[in-house]
Amino acid sequence: MRHLAPFLVLPVILFASLAVRADTITVFAAASLTNAMTAAARSYEDQTGDHIQMSFASSSTLARQIAAGAPADIFISANQKWMDWLSDQDMIAPGTRHDVVANSLVVITPTDSPVETVSLTGDPGLVALLETDDRIAVGDPDHVPAGIYAKQALSKLGQWEDLSPRLARADNVRAALALVERGEAPFGIVYGTDAAIAQDVKIVATFPKDSHPPITYPVALTRDAHTDRNTKFLAWLLGDDAGRIFADYGFDPVETLKTGTTPQ
Repeated sequence: MRHLAPFLVLPVILFASLAVRADTITVFAAASLTNAMTAAARSYEDQTGDHIQMSFASSSTLARQIAAGAPADIFISANQKWMDWLSDQDMIAPGTRHDVVANSLVVITPTDSPVETVSLTGDPGLVALLETDDRIAVGDPDHVPAGIYAKQALSKLGQWEDLSPRLARADNVRAALALVERGEAPFGIVYGTDAAIAQDVKIVATFPKDSHPPITYPVALTRDAHTDRNTKFLAWLLGDDAGRIFADYGFDPVETLKTGTTPQ
């Protein structure tokens, strides 16, 4: 019977692995939520004993991973578009989608820059501040929510045509922030919350709220994740305890925003 031992061990290992997975809630969240969601997850773990596994990236990257079968229980997008996209592919659990927080869009520059304020509404606009080889760091407007909002705002303000060729297009908003932090770009367009947690940048302008649609973050359970444990964590994210953590990191409650058009 000694030769059966390896085969007896394997089911035990598989069972233990499944048990660990059952106690883990896997959350895919937009990169701009990294600090706030990490703090929220730790708080919830301390309260409940459940384990929260976080994965942060651009909303577009995460949505595509979920559509390809990545094992996410909860998805938090930085805009409505990518949640809509997953919903259209029947990857979101019906009735679980809610807006959880809101954000603002700002222009940043390194703290040692002589520029203190920038006018976004007058001529000649941001392009006049750039030297010949300068670029403005921004999430790629083709797929990164922060970049999509930036394109909408700059278009509304009549500056997109001039600035479009002068952009350093990053894979996500935190990568755009890093370019400015390292001094590789003299200006960047990021969320207000990103600027708030950065060490070496300052805000020199805030885009008017009517220059872009409201920046809201939808959250939902994925299609096959409608369990009691996941539902309870989703409800907690929408409650006061998580709300206070989000506020500590500069996020606004959704109800303070005006209604706007969904980003495309």
